[in-house]
Amino acid sequence: MVIPSMKKSNPPVDRLRQYVLLLVCFLCTSSWLALWGLNIRIEMRQNLPPRPKSVPQNNNYSNAISTLDMGISDEEWERLQKALDWPGPDQEITQLNLSTSPVHSTFSIVGLKESYKVGENISVIITARDHNNNLKTYGGDFFKAKLFDSKLKASVYGEVVDHRNGTYSVTLLLPWEGQAQVFVRLEHSSEAVHILKKYRESSFPRSHYNGHFIGTGPNNTKISEVVQCNLKWGAEGSWRKGDCCCEYKDIKTRTVWQCERPKKLSCDKLVYHSMGGFESPLNHFENQLFTKTLTNVPITGDKTSINVLRNTEDIGTTERCRSDLTTPIPAGFYFKDVWKSLVCKTQQFNAAQLGNCLKNKIVYLLGDSTTRQWFEYLERNVPGLKRMNLHTPRTGGPLMAVELKNNIIIHWRPHGVPLRFSQMLITDLHYINNDIDEIAGGSHAVVVFTFNAHRVFHPLTFYVHEVAKIRQSVVALLRRAPETTVIIKSGNTAGRKNIIQSDWFAMQLNTVMQEMFRDIDGLIYFDVWQMTSCHYLSENIHPGSVIVANEVKTFLSYVCPI
Repeated sequence: MVIPSMKKSNPPVDRLRQYVLLLVCFLCTSSWLALWGLNIRIEMRQNLPPRPKSVPQNNNYSNAISTLDMGISDEEWERLQKALDWPGPDQEITQLNLSTSPVHSTFSIVGLKESYKVGENISVIITARDHNNNLKTYGGDFFKAKLFDSKLKASVYGEVVDHRNGTYSVTLLLPWEGQAQVFVRLEHSSEAVHILKKYRESSFPRSHYNGHFIGTGPNNTKISEVVQCNLKWGAEGSWRKGDCCCEYKDIKTRTVWQCERPKKLSCDKLVYHSMGGFESPLNHFENQLFTKTLTNVPITGDKTSINVLRNTEDIGTTERCRSDLTTPIPAGFYFKDVWKSLVCKTQQFNAAQLGNCLKNKIVYLLGDSTTRQWFEYLERNVPGLKRMNLHTPRTGGPLMAVELKNNIIIHWRPHGVPLRFSQMLITDLHYINNDIDEIAGGSHAVVVFTFNAHRVFHPLTFYVHEVAKIRQSVVALLRRAPETTVIIKSGNTAGRKNIIQSDWFAMQLNTVMQEMFRDIDGLIYFDVWQMTSCHYLSENIHPGSVIVANEVKTFLSYVCPI
C-alpha cells in the first residue's frame, strides 16, 4: 500500500496566522466586555435613588444641606416652604426712609357700629407707610394685633393677613360683654424681616457656647480649660474657631457638636457645658432697622371703645379636650385673667383637683425653661408634691418631684445642645427624641415637650432635621403605647425683638413644628403663642405667673378631660 506524500508546512507563516487569530478574538472579547459593563453601569444608574436636592442657602452659608440631611422628603420640604413663605421687598433696600415707619403706619376699623353682640367679629385694615409717608407697595411687615380691655383683664389674639401690597387685614372676635379696644404694633418692618431671613441660614454664629474640660496634669494636678463650642451643621461645618476641633456626634440624631481643641487636655475630657455670649452680624444700616424706635412699636389708629352687648348664644365650646383637635384662631381669650379655650372645654383646677388629676401619673416635661416653669408651678400647687434632691443645678436640672400618697411623679429635663443654660454636666443634656425612646408609655404616662426658644439662633434646616427625629420617636411611642398622652407645647413670644432672638424666628419654628406633626394621630398641639401674644403682661421668654397658671390648667384639661 502506497501512502501519498503530504504538503510540506511553513512554520513561520502558521505562527503568524495563530497570532492574528488570537488578536481578533481578544479584540472581540474586549469589545463585548466593554459593552456589557456599560450596560451594567447604565442599569445600576437607573436603579440608584435620586440624588437629594440641595436646599438653597444664603451666600454666607456655603454648606449645601439636602432634604436627605434633614431627614424629610423633597415633597415635605416643598410643603414647608409654602407654609413658611413670607413676602418682602422686591429689591434691596439701602435707605432707611424707604422702610416701614411705625409713626406713619395706621389701622382703622371697617364699618364701625355703635354696638355689637358677643360672638360677632370686627374687621381691621392696617396700612403701611414708609418714613416719607408714602404707601408701601409690597408686604412682609410683621404686625401683631389684639383686642383688649384693661379693666376686665380681657384680651384676644388676632391673626394678621398680609395682602402683599402694603395693606393688611385682621378679623377680631368679640368674645366678652363690655368694652374693647383694638391694639396693633409693628414688631419688625418688612426690611428688618428681610435681614432676619438673610442671617437665619448664615454661618455666622449669633450665639456662642462654652465647653469646660477637666483632667489631671503632672503630679496629679487638676487642669481646667474652657473653650468655645458650637453646632456643626453641613458637610464642612458652619463654624471654625482656633485649633479646631473636638467633635461629639450623637448616634441617633447624628447631630455633631464641636469644640475648640484644648491646649493641654484631650477631647474626652469635656465635662460641663454653658452658654457663651451673643454676637451680631449686622452692619451699620442693618442695625438702624432694629432700633427701639422702629421695633415693637404701637401704631396709631382707631382707639374708639367698642361696645359689646350680651348674647343669648354661648360662644364657648363643649368639646371634650382630646387629641386630634384643630387649633382655631383665636384659640381662646382671657377674661378676668382666666383663659377661656375655644378649642375644648377647660377646667379651673384647685389644689385638691390638681392632685386628683395627677394621681398615679408619671409626667415627663421635656425641653427648656418654659416647661420648667410648669414643673415649678406643679411643685408649688400640688399638695404633698416634693422635689427630690438629684444633686443637679436647681434651674438646670434634671429635676424630679414625687407625691407618695397619690403616686405622682413629675420629671423635667432640658434638651440637648445647643442650649443657653448656666454650667451643667454635658451628660445631663439629652436630645428629646432619645428621651422619648426611653419612655415605655401607657395610660399613666404624660409626655410634654417644647422645642423652640434655643433653636432660634441656628439654621431652620437644622431645626427641621431635629423635629424629624422627634417625630420618629413620637410615632414609635404612640405605636407601642397608643394610650400615652403626648402634648407639644408651642414656643411662646419673647422679650427680645432683635437679630439674636426675634419672635419672627420663633413663629416660623412654630409653623414647622405644627406642619410636621399635622398628620400624626393621637397627638395634642397646645398653642401657647396666642396666650403669650395677647396678654397685658410684657412679653417675656419666661411668661408671668398668671400666664403659666393658665397654661398648666389648660394642659391638665387634656390629661383629665370632662
